[in-house]
Amino acid sequence: MEINGKKVVVIGGASGMGRASAELLAARGARVAILDREASEGKEVAAGVGGEFYPVDVTDFTGTEEALQAAVEGLGGLHVAVTTAGGGIAKRTLTKEGPHDLESFRSVVDLNLIGTFNISRLAAWHMSKNEPEDPETTGERGVIINTSSIAAFEGQIGQVAYTAAKAAIAGMCLTMARDLGSLGIRVLAIAPSLFATGLTKGIPEDYATALTKDAAFPRRLGRPEEFAKLVAAIVDNPMLNGQCLRLDAGQRFAPK
Repeated sequence: MEINGKKVVVIGGASGMGRASAELLAARGARVAILDREASEGKEVAAGVGGEFYPVDVTDFTGTEEALQAAVEGLGGLHVAVTTAGGGIAKRTLTKEGPHDLESFRSVVDLNLIGTFNISRLAAWHMSKNEPEDPETTGERGVIINTSSIAAFEGQIGQVAYTAAKAAIAGMCLTMARDLGSLGIRVLAIAPSLFATGLTKGIPEDYATALTKDAAFPRRLGRPEEFAKLVAAIVDNPMLNGQCLRLDAGQRFAPK
């Protein structure tokens, strides 16, 4: 799908990989709306890309639907949805104090998996209303790009809730792509390793080196702009569909 002129929403676009994706797509000629938490830097990022900011808590599922509707109306349509919002906790399945509590497990699943599916299903509905791009060749109407993690495949000790949610995001890709294929809507996910965002941004270099020692090359934290480059490549290439792409420098997480 040609990026120039397309209408894009980036959920979690106020920082990190979401911000870098929004900025790169805008630089390539897309119209971009930023959705993120009220207390984020969403307004500043949106102003920087010439778009609008819509505050949202992705665990407020009704509120997310309303915010996405407002963003699509502001853009005048929707071609690309990028979801990077998420997070995890550190809890084992069983400790000396007892089993993993259900409440925190559900909250991680709500934030990562249910929030992502909610956005995907709503984005697909909006995209289904588009006239197909270049109907004689691709007939595309939209692209949905979600964020998994390599923890989906090599979850570490204490990541059981996060692993479950991110593995489900990876697992949804092919089924959702098959569901939406007749409409010309592609669905993919990106599974990054450790990137310099959030808690890992600005950590000491020796600590970053230790965290990435198992990578093949390069042995460093990923950079948000490298995630953004893959987002742009996915949008640009219609043969990419129905899969979760690792972005990990060949790293495989050790048990801890």
